[in-house]
Amino acid sequence: MNRPPVSPKPLTGGKVLAMLLAFFGVVIGVNMIMMRLAIQTMPGTEVDSAYAASLAYEKEIAIAHDQNARNWKVDAHIERGADGGATLRVEARDNDGKPMSGLKFQGRFERPTDRRADLPVELAEMGIGIYRGNAPLIAAGQWDLVIEGASAGRRMFLSKNRVVLN
Repeated sequence: MNRPPVSPKPLTGGKVLAMLLAFFGVVIGVNMIMMRLAIQTMPGTEVDSAYAASLAYEKEIAIAHDQNARNWKVDAHIERGADGGATLRVEARDNDGKPMSGLKFQGRFERPTDRRADLPVELAEMGIGIYRGNAPLIAAGQWDLVIEGASAGRRMFLSKNRVVLN
């Protein structure tokens, strides 16, 4: 028995239009999803105004020279707790090696890749020249530890170091 060959359904203009609309609909849909995810995860800019940052640069250089001239020795120690937190301990000594008291120190753990994950640490003076503070629930990984010391409302010390927390 010979059967006549079955002819495929003809390709019409409506089918071609439906295929084109489906193709571009998928491409546009994926682009919209990717764009939304990119905008939601964007941490923002490093500085809000490059012009204002450039104007403040010379002032920062002068402050850094003053800090170097003071020759303070500020050591930071980080202890990880079993609960996922960290204790930050800062020891401050002057040019002669004497502990410095009465300063206002602040610490900050900054994520190098995402400003939204930054964690401030309030440091309180626990002894002469020893300042301590806690950062509860800090994730493991790379952080920038920023320590600022002030006296009479004026910043006297600034340090930024990369640390790895396990």
